[in-house]
Amino acid sequence: MNAILCKPGRPRLAQAATWFALCAALPLSPAWGAPGKWEMAAPMPQAMGEVVGVAVNTSLFVFGGLNNAGGSLPYGAAFRFDEDSSRWTVLKPMPEPAHHLMATALGGKIYLFGGFVAGGLPKPTWKPSGGAWEYDPATDTYRALAPLPRARGAGYAVTLGDKIYVMGAVAASVDGKTSAPIALGGPLGQTVVGWVDEYDVASNTWRPRATMPTPRNHFMAAEAGGKIYALDGRTGSVFVNQAAITDLVEAYDPARDSWALASRAGVARGDVNGAALDGVIFMTGGESQSDIGKTTYWAFEAYDPRANAWTALPHLQITRHGFAAAFIGNKLHVVGGSFQSDGMPGILSPTATHEVYEVRKTN
Repeated sequence: MNAILCKPGRPRLAQAATWFALCAALPLSPAWGAPGKWEMAAPMPQAMGEVVGVAVNTSLFVFGGLNNAGGSLPYGAAFRFDEDSSRWTVLKPMPEPAHHLMATALGGKIYLFGGFVAGGLPKPTWKPSGGAWEYDPATDTYRALAPLPRARGAGYAVTLGDKIYVMGAVAASVDGKTSAPIALGGPLGQTVVGWVDEYDVASNTWRPRATMPTPRNHFMAAEAGGKIYALDGRTGSVFVNQAAITDLVEAYDPARDSWALASRAGVARGDVNGAALDGVIFMTGGESQSDIGKTTYWAFEAYDPRANAWTALPHLQITRHGFAAAFIGNKLHVVGGSFQSDGMPGILSPTATHEVYEVRKTN
């Protein structure tokens, strides 16, 4: 199959299948070999969705989880997958259980921010958290940090240099209280934000930065070439049945503290995830809903900002959203999530399945 790098201007959303057919299974650059394939790996100890994943050395760490069967409460779980032994270990749970966390790694430590904590019963609610924690994999311990200045969940955290950027997400909007509980399914009580807060690990301090042009949640972000790219996601609401989705890709330049439109993805979707490798951003999974139907995705795309070009790659074996994803070396690990879009009464679909895609190189 001939290599084609698909740039903006390709067939839009209604023709997404055509776009993937034209741009499928292609090498990304001369240094990369033939497309790989997804392989199943050891499943996570417990099936759950709305988890986050961070890689440190040869291990994948997974945190969070949403228990839809238990009143929509957070698990606050923590697991470790060791690639060398292909085994999972159950770790000490989070001090403040939360789901829809924002997480990243720096200097061998893992940083966990925000998310939604239990907001009180009998009516299930999601309460945005301002929690900030440093997790040390060497000792399986947590340390409280300076709180996130603006409580929120379902955003993304990215490391760039010696700083961490927490961006986007959903905050509460009840009587001006950004951490008030959000009623499940309720149209009010929440606001989708484009906030960006920069965390300095050395000084344990925060400062606000330029706001993302398109407020979004349930999106993914990654660093490439000294910039941070925000891809896809939900707009309008944290809840999939009330939200719209976007295919916009926006780039943040920390040196200038400014945002710019970078590209548009092949498929608009929310609750996506992925990671970057060697300046290329890999994105997969996701979900959307409309009056026509409920969709969970397995599409897998790679975006190279240097060429502003997209490549369609072999899709996941299991459709999923709300999953953890991270690279260990040149292997992208995808684990957990749910294999169908949420919101159907009496039907839950969390999975513990674990897939791995090796990005092959010629050198």
